[in-house]
Amino acid sequence: MPNRINLPDIPSSEITPEGIYLSRRRFFKTAAMGVAGAAFLAACKSAGIPATALPGGLLNATAVTGLTDELGGILTSESDVTHYNNFYEFTFNKKGVAELAKDLIIDPWKIEVSGLVHKPKTYDIDDLSTRFAPEERIYRMRCVEGWAMVIPWQGFQLSRLLDEVEPMTSAGYVRFVSLLDPSQMPGQKDNSFPWPYEEGLRLDEAQHPLSLMATGLYG
Repeated sequence: MPNRINLPDIPSSEITPEGIYLSRRRFFKTAAMGVAGAAFLAACKSAGIPATALPGGLLNATAVTGLTDELGGILTSESDVTHYNNFYEFTFNKKGVAELAKDLIIDPWKIEVSGLVHKPKTYDIDDLSTRFAPEERIYRMRCVEGWAMVIPWQGFQLSRLLDEVEPMTSAGYVRFVSLLDPSQMPGQKDNSFPWPYEEGLRLDEAQHPLSLMATGLYG
């Protein structure tokens, strides 16, 4: 048996109430979002390598050292990761995203961090790779749609950025707001969804060592 990380038992106070869990599942089914967690996650075929969850619902991560993760899971091919994607801003067709996104303008690109922080900042995309030294991690992910991937991500701990902007004691959540530009993203012309896409984490989730600000993959 592969080694597992021993994590403390989850206190009953942190267990999601059944009503909230069921209403979230109903939301995904009704909206047909099929998005698990953060925005712009790549999707793979349902026959891919399943994600492996550790106790407490945390996904393990390890440095990229070869063609498998530390439990022997085979990495999803770079072609599948980059050409089979959930990115409704472009299209619902997972295999059509790569072609529609190839001309997306990403330079210049800025990220604003504001709200309940002592030191609000606006970062140029290049700042993220120079100000925060990148690392490589393998994450095993599974989506509610049935696909799964094992991906070697490049990025840095989100907590490092949060430490720099210094959240106020009154801050409880991190809210992520994606780009709104229907001229580049034809899917945003569909008013069935509330654009721009937004996602959120509790502050303690965002500060967890496994929360990664991804800046690339496969090097």
